[in-house]
Amino acid sequence: MNESTKSVNESVDKETGAITTPIYQTVAFEFPEGEKYRYSREANPTICELSRKIAQLENAEMGVSFSSGMGAISTTLFHYVSPGKVVVIHKDMFGRSFRFFNDFLRGWGVKIEVSPVGSSSLIELIESLKRVDVVFLESITNPLLRVLDVEEISKVAKEKGGSIIVDNTFATPINMKPIDLNADVVVESASKFIAGHNDVIVGLAAGPKEVMTKVDLIRRTMGTSLDPHTAYLTIRGMKTLKIRMDVINRNAMTIAEFLEDHPRVSKVYYPGLKSHQDFSIASRILKGFGGVVSFDVKGTADDAIKVMKSLTVIVAAQ
Repeated sequence: MNESTKSVNESVDKETGAITTPIYQTVAFEFPEGEKYRYSREANPTICELSRKIAQLENAEMGVSFSSGMGAISTTLFHYVSPGKVVVIHKDMFGRSFRFFNDFLRGWGVKIEVSPVGSSSLIELIESLKRVDVVFLESITNPLLRVLDVEEISKVAKEKGGSIIVDNTFATPINMKPIDLNADVVVESASKFIAGHNDVIVGLAAGPKEVMTKVDLIRRTMGTSLDPHTAYLTIRGMKTLKIRMDVINRNAMTIAEFLEDHPRVSKVYYPGLKSHQDFSIASRILKGFGGVVSFDVKGTADDAIKVMKSLTVIVAAQ
């Protein structure tokens, strides 16, 4: 089954024959027929279909859906860490993720080791440690778009006994499948490219069934559960993921090349450019270079703000 087919494929409802997943907008299910679901915070048919689809797209055994990307990250990490565990992260990372590790988990007694961004720096740090329990990395970092060699980092980390968790939000399963590169678990904020319409907050995770079953139990206890209507919208958006990412990859490359030649731009950060310091890694492990382009404007911060305020098609938003 190719990527386009995986994106649009849905399970047919066995009772009704519906070919589009219904929105099971209910809190509870009649007992004993509804024993599989019982209560929508624990399990819901619409949400279970979304979880099945992300597992299929990521070539994983099992997927789990969450109320946000941070819900996916925090709940997954709670399966792996406890006071005294050693976690390795890199500095160039989504700010809220960094705060979760550096502020919350560190304050909880987890040993957090922070590497400068870059595959070699991360590998050197892992090799210098006596023990590693978890390595958490972003496949394409936010916001400087470094591409980390997931396959090589996984190899080195596992020699130290570590598990590898990859945030694949910027790459998406269309451009990279971390599990195929020997990562243990992949997490994503589906609010971005996967859902694709800027109208939902969703987190997803996928990995081995043995691990994800335990992560799902933590989700049920913590309550980082997704609602069925949001799951339905995400499934609907996911149907066009492959064709959207193909266009997004092309458009981003065109913009990056344009900016690189622009006299008012001093530097462009995009892994598809030969000038990018991780171009060789990106060319090897990515099928496409993604839809995020960062660049430095010549001049002052006021000049950069002026560029943002002058945009007419792109909306300046967080």
